[in-house]
Amino acid sequence: MIEIPTDLPADLVPLSWLVGVWEGTGVIDYEVDGRSYSGEFAHRVSFSHDGGAFLNYSADAWLIDAGDRRPLVSEIGYWRLARPAGDADAGPALLPPTAPAVERTADDVEALRNADGGFDIEVSLVHADGVLELYVGQVKGPRIDLATDAVVRASGAKTYTAATRLYGLVDNHLLWAWDIAALGRELGSHASARLARAE
Repeated sequence: MIEIPTDLPADLVPLSWLVGVWEGTGVIDYEVDGRSYSGEFAHRVSFSHDGGAFLNYSADAWLIDAGDRRPLVSEIGYWRLARPAGDADAGPALLPPTAPAVERTADDVEALRNADGGFDIEVSLVHADGVLELYVGQVKGPRIDLATDAVVRASGAKTYTAATRLYGLVDNHLLWAWDIAALGRELGSHASARLARAE
């Protein structure tokens, strides 16, 4: 059952089933030039909001190796419905809005529904290893499909050029799969996990 928090801005209702902290395990399985990257990892993901029209996101993972946990790359970011910014929205940078705030309604959000019956979304993520990703995709009920629109890497970051992510709510668990194009390999399966809501 999806519970919608009562204090969410209308723009976040289609993403409301994500709100909370999720924990569990997953597997890595990626091969490049005969070298295999594989193993089990522990994963903790948090989706929260602070009253803005976006979800705050953070995720940490640890490789589980013979009972030891070794940190993997962490990421933080923002998830939001795709809609044009208006005069009542702040930005860019620290520029204030040029019109009074307008409380968006369920009808405003419904007007954003796409031809597939879902809502277009944008997700911006920053990885601790110097990779930045902009994903576009859609949320349709308890399923999210994302693909990178842009990937930016710091000069010292490893080669990483594209990705797709799939999220779904199944039997009250957050399931996800992440495909990547990295280290010279084309887009392929990389990792997946099953997470439960943390108490």
